[in-house]
Amino acid sequence: MTALRIAFEAPDTIGIACPSASRPIDFIHLSQQTMGDKSLEIEVLQIFARQARQLMQELSSGVPSARQNIAHRMKGAALAIGASAVARTAADVEATPEDAGHLASLAAAVIEAELFILKLCR
Repeated sequence: MTALRIAFEAPDTIGIACPSASRPIDFIHLSQQTMGDKSLEIEVLQIFARQARQLMQELSSGVPSARQNIAHRMKGAALAIGASAVARTAADVEATPEDAGHLASLAAAVIEAELFILKLCR
């Protein structure tokens, strides 16, 4: 349950610049969230990847009002693990859920984060 809480609970540091934000996952932030437990980090990242894929499927078939809620959930999960690009693009979808360009940007950010996570889990 700790992994689920970490994966989907927004951190207290929303809006603070992340030192390693140039990567799909900010390891410094993730390490702080998991108290340096490497096996927990992997578990949290795997949960995020599965949930992000599921939320993307829901976004593609949802109406704009549902998209706002789904994008909000995605943003919170991304902030919790330090996936800043996913969080930024999810915020864009949340603000304008009917914009196809924002949906495409979010899909690209999610795929980039998923591939990064897959590489880490090998």
